[in-house]
Amino acid sequence: MKRCRISSSFLMLFIGFYFKLGTCAAAQPELRITTIKQEPYTTPKGAQLEGFCMDLLSEIAKKLGFKYKVHLVKDGSYGRQDESAHWNGMIGEVMRGEADLAIAPLTLTAARERVVGMTKPFMQTGISILMRRDISEESGLFEFLTPFSAETWVGILAAYLGTAVCIFLVARLSPCEWSQPESEPTKFSLLHSLWYTAGALALQGAGPHPRALSGRLVCCSWWLFTIFLLACYFSNLRSSKSSESSQLLVKGFEDLANQDMIEYGCLTGSSTLAFFKNSNNPVYRRIYEHMERSKSFVSTMDEGVQRAKEGNYAFIGESVSLDLAVARYCELVRAHEVVGMRGYSIATALGSPLIKNLSIAILQLSEAGELAYLRSKWWASSCVADKAKSSTPQPQSLKGVFLILSLGLGLGTLVAVLELWTKSRTSAAGQRKSHCKVLTEELSLRLRTNTEGAPQEAADKEKA
Repeated sequence: MKRCRISSSFLMLFIGFYFKLGTCAAAQPELRITTIKQEPYTTPKGAQLEGFCMDLLSEIAKKLGFKYKVHLVKDGSYGRQDESAHWNGMIGEVMRGEADLAIAPLTLTAARERVVGMTKPFMQTGISILMRRDISEESGLFEFLTPFSAETWVGILAAYLGTAVCIFLVARLSPCEWSQPESEPTKFSLLHSLWYTAGALALQGAGPHPRALSGRLVCCSWWLFTIFLLACYFSNLRSSKSSESSQLLVKGFEDLANQDMIEYGCLTGSSTLAFFKNSNNPVYRRIYEHMERSKSFVSTMDEGVQRAKEGNYAFIGESVSLDLAVARYCELVRAHEVVGMRGYSIATALGSPLIKNLSIAILQLSEAGELAYLRSKWWASSCVADKAKSSTPQPQSLKGVFLILSLGLGLGTLVAVLELWTKSRTSAAGQRKSHCKVLTEELSLRLRTNTEGAPQEAADKEKA
């Protein structure tokens, strides 16, 4: 009898525990999540949604242990208050109870905080300017030097001087080029060698041209060097004109307000527009009045990016979203100035008990580095051409053409020495003198700096 009572007690306890679990499970219904389609926060992939916000929602759901169902906001709006004090978009759905949470790049503002509950921000952003590179750049005084680095220009100058000196020496050493050093001056003085080398560098002929094989070898090497160098220069100059953005015509909002050549606007009904509308800063007020007067607003983020890509339009928006556009499209650039720092938060119904736990989960993900990982994952740049581009070629990238020039100069000098050696040997056999003595006399005569006195000296020797 006693055993039956104990068994009955355990059975009642088990049944009560089972019903308690069922009640707890029923107390946690599936949460309804509203979001908005915007890359890379939420984008459709087949029948599913993916993006930064979807990954963030998945991580938060794992921490808090709830199930959810996501739907896109019906009117495609973030949420703003109209003239009749009604809210639309995701904020309106949360207020009307059509959604339990709104997760999107939803800016935390005072107006939204009054009507819904907002969590701790999961991302910090600000307001900046997006525009095309070719309308945002200005030419510097020495912009023509940008295709090559300073080291490359020094190497080109050294190659120019070395080639001119080599032509000067080869023209003096080669008997085929300067056959009568005793009676006639050389055609290739040092000044003429410099002029001849500069003329070839500018693709302009500057005669007379060398007649000896040694001189022609040196000149051909310099011509090949010049052709490759000019091709590389103009190619890099063209790419630097279309890709450099170190100097901006519009560095900030004051520059934007003080010009009238570039049209500008922002997203209609956005917190960015509210920032300029409610600001007491005279520069920001001028920007707002201009946008209102010209009606230069856009209805979506994609439309603003597209207008910026087309040119002559600067799109004002959230810096985080603008950074994504810059990473996707190589022709766009974001201005350096960022104002009105604010954060993106998750919205819940006012007074909802979920706010505390959601904020704690966001802080935990931030401390664990998960938010930074998601940012790097979804903001990865696909602008391959901009990554692979080298703005200023280094000397090692041109070492091949410098090597060819060096080999040509060395070969030309060697041929000139061989020509002089052959003539000296022939002269020594005819004069019955030592070959070494004749070669030394030839070198002394040809390398003498006072060449104009050589004919007079030879005439004096003949008289004697």
